[in-house]
Amino acid sequence: MGTPILLPALHHPTDAVALRFGQHSVTYRELPVVAAALARRLSGATRVAIWATPQLETCLAVVAALMAGVPAVPINPRLGSREVRHVVSDAGPDLVVATREAALPDSLRALPRLDVDLRAAADSLPPEPDPESPALIIYTSGTTGPPKGVVLPRRALVADLDALAAAWRWSAQDVLVHALPLFHVHGLVLGVLGPLRVGGALHHLGSFSVAGVAGELAGAATMLFAVPTMYHRLADAAERDPQVAAALGGARLLVSGSAALSVRDHDRIVAVTGQHVVQRYGMTESLITCAVRADGPRRAATVGPPLEQVALRLVDDHGEILEVWDDETVGEIEVAGPTLFQGYLNRPDATAEVMHDGWLRTGDLATRGADGYLRLVGRRSTDLISSGGYKIGAGEVENALLEHPGVIEAAVTGEPDPDLGERVVAWVVTRSDPPPAAAELATYVAGLIAPHKRPRVVHFVAALPRNDMGKICKNELVNTPRLDTRKSR
Repeated sequence: MGTPILLPALHHPTDAVALRFGQHSVTYRELPVVAAALARRLSGATRVAIWATPQLETCLAVVAALMAGVPAVPINPRLGSREVRHVVSDAGPDLVVATREAALPDSLRALPRLDVDLRAAADSLPPEPDPESPALIIYTSGTTGPPKGVVLPRRALVADLDALAAAWRWSAQDVLVHALPLFHVHGLVLGVLGPLRVGGALHHLGSFSVAGVAGELAGAATMLFAVPTMYHRLADAAERDPQVAAALGGARLLVSGSAALSVRDHDRIVAVTGQHVVQRYGMTESLITCAVRADGPRRAATVGPPLEQVALRLVDDHGEILEVWDDETVGEIEVAGPTLFQGYLNRPDATAEVMHDGWLRTGDLATRGADGYLRLVGRRSTDLISSGGYKIGAGEVENALLEHPGVIEAAVTGEPDPDLGERVVAWVVTRSDPPPAAAELATYVAGLIAPHKRPRVVHFVAALPRNDMGKICKNELVNTPRLDTRKSR
């Protein structure tokens, strides 16, 4: 057997569109020759930085680096100068690839620069690199310290994309639409390399808009990848506009990721479109490990069972394996298998902290039902609240708050309490001014879930802080300006 090919469709050129960004597109005949020409210029480099703007050139640069066997380091163009300096210093790229018009920060301008030339061509493809060789180095968000470079080998990309293709029945006939950034797993690995691996097409919107999504789904697009914030806006629009509802309802698959989709928004979309949004779960270090299957039950607040190639277990606070499947017992997710990263670049200490005996400690908490479906509770560090002897998952309280008709957004944290150990604190964006009484929200939650899970403190805010992928930045909540603060009894 030869070396597994990461992007086999590039070896069988056709005139089918592979990638489209607005008016710019490349076919499966054009993509390999343009990328191979750039790959020749990258050959011999240790690592290459890619200024990852949401443009066709970024995809071509990543494909070229993969062809050349040079690890690609996609860089978020919205990073601050200090953050870019850290990534450049840590990754040590030999050069940077960008679009011709890109204005780069100082730390990248110091590197040799290659601009992507869409007119370049090469008459042959380079040999396929070793499957264990690093393909991508993706930097974490750095919420608990400086961002770490996650080294993803080629075999992890192959294993994960094949498992997802099987779970979602993803094929060359599918056209994916999304507007996700191209420097994270969701938008780049799943959203670009996924279509290219199965031989399908990607239509990237450049930036998210309801009209753009609806237009694509009303046309050739069969799948949508989006984050919960986008689905919230789509739900609002679908309730007002039958054409948006019809476009969403005609999709083969709507996929949500990068953060938990609220039960309320899931149910709103079902009500007006008949479509159940499927969720999946993973980390940069493990890629996607769980996904609701295209042919399986599509239930709100669940991320499905583990993918076929993934070994997954739940462990208690002492690391003991939990064998219960009751959808109640909370444990930390640990995963093993071919989709795992090789480690953190230049950080063997950090790698050793999260890996043991081939298993990755994710830090994420979940319950597991009798059918193997996982329900995420949150991060151990921020979303597990120990109050009055009970373990309370922030996500369950957030979903209960979001069912209140006056609540638009909600985040839940814990804070020290002299009596309870920790008390449940809610950060809420409401529809009304003045907002509902804190006691009203607490009573509402206590009527939906166990009373001890109700928020003891409610902070009303204008908006919740979020990152580029729509995740709520809970570490920034304490600095968020409050419209009002009321304690419930």
